Amino acid sequence: MKLARVIWVLFFGILISANTFAQSRQLQKTDSVFRLIKKYVQTKDADAIYDLAGLRFKQSISPGVFRDFLFRDLFSLGTIKKDSLISFVNNVTAAFKIQMDAVNMQLGIGLDENDKLSYFKLEPYKEVAVNKSTLVKSSNPLKSELDKKIDSVARKYIQKSNTVGLSIGVFKGGKISTYNYGETKKGNNDLPTANSIFEIGSISKTFTATVLAWYVNEGKLNLSDPITKYLPDSVAANPELKNIALVNLINHTSGLPRMPTNFASQRLYDESNPYKSYTRELLFGYLKSCTLKSTPGTKYAYSNLAVGLLGIILEQISGKSYEQLVSEIICKPLGMKSTVQHLYTLMSSRFTTVYDEEGQQTPAWDFDALASCGSLKSTVNDLLLYTKANMIKTDSKLSKALELTHQITFYNEPKLGLAWHIIKVDGISYYFHNGGTGGSSSFLAYNIEKNIAVVILSNASTSTDGIGVGILKKL
Repeated sequence: MKLARVIWVLFFGILISANTFAQSRQLQKTDSVFRLIKKYVQTKDADAIYDLAGLRFKQSISPGVFRDFLFRDLFSLGTIKKDSLISFVNNVTAAFKIQMDAVNMQLGIGLDENDKLSYFKLEPYKEVAVNKSTLVKSSNPLKSELDKKIDSVARKYIQKSNTVGLSIGVFKGGKISTYNYGETKKGNNDLPTANSIFEIGSISKTFTATVLAWYVNEGKLNLSDPITKYLPDSVAANPELKNIALVNLINHTSGLPRMPTNFASQRLYDESNPYKSYTRELLFGYLKSCTLKSTPGTKYAYSNLAVGLLGIILEQISGKSYEQLVSEIICKPLGMKSTVQHLYTLMSSRFTTVYDEEGQQTPAWDFDALASCGSLKSTVNDLLLYTKANMIKTDSKLSKALELTHQITFYNEPKLGLAWHIIKVDGISYYFHNGGTGGSSSFLAYNIEKNIAVVILSNASTSTDGIGVGILKKL
């Protein structure tokens, strides 16, 4: 594999299309660096591009090797004729389509805490063709105006060659509508239903936040508690951890990185099922000597590691597994019978087969220590119950916990409650989270005042953000 294809970062969770929301300050900074890179590509100034890099980047690759890579794999393609922003992941990593003299490429870049290059990935641009030969099967009756609006958005996604099945739930004006497209497995001709089970990825983080809020309301812990209070002495001894509070774990301001540095080096690491063998021992081993990327509470940096650690703390104070906590505190009271971490036998037939970015079948993900960052599976019907519970207040303990998750805990960009991100679509604010695994994509957004919610589940890793936002714009 060429060096050009090797400089990469594993990420999992929030992905927000650059065309969806107002440009953030971080995106503006990243775009400014891209403009400099583009300028230096035109003049073939490899050293100037290298000078844009941060210390960790420079420690990973020498100037000579990087220069050779640029001349061989980028400068040789000519100059950049046109460029466009494709996506901005985790408020950190931007992907640009760049049109060279004879070929289209994709350049991914990300900045460190000093606004220096920390990530640089060049690869061929892959245009996903809308090339299914026939109209994909659907349960949409196309009778109402809403039906037609949903179909106009959903078709753009499900007709792509690398998507398979799609389940959509819409709550508007007190009425629930569900729509299903495609297949639960390629070639089986079985249409998904609102009870088909999908991986929901990082939407699981909002369940983790609810469990946290529950225990806060019960007086078992405080959001301001230092995490060292709940860690083994050998881990808590690391002075880097002393100023991290529980709230910093759930609102992505802990200063911890997205993933622990020993994640991909674990002995049983499997790229197609990466979380399966990452144990508590490996996590604690990393935390004993880790360093933070920023001062806790000051900067947003999406972290699966942080929320995974929070789940371990919640397991410790409760004496129960993450799955038990979610079931007892959230699912059973709401009647959510199909939201689990581990599928039992009778549920397995409803679980959709999952497909990667190329449309190839891939394993569903299993989780060990980091379960609370993305291990749950669910259905559109269950997630609609969950969303309605977030939108409609009652006097129950669960409702009070859900309400606490909505309170803003980080006021910079992006605004966050406990796990929930606050986004704007056409000037309207929504509580939002999405998810992505190696073979699934999910989207959930709601506005309490307007009584609107959208839930989308797909058994392909191709992002559903575009559909979600497209539907919100039409409601």
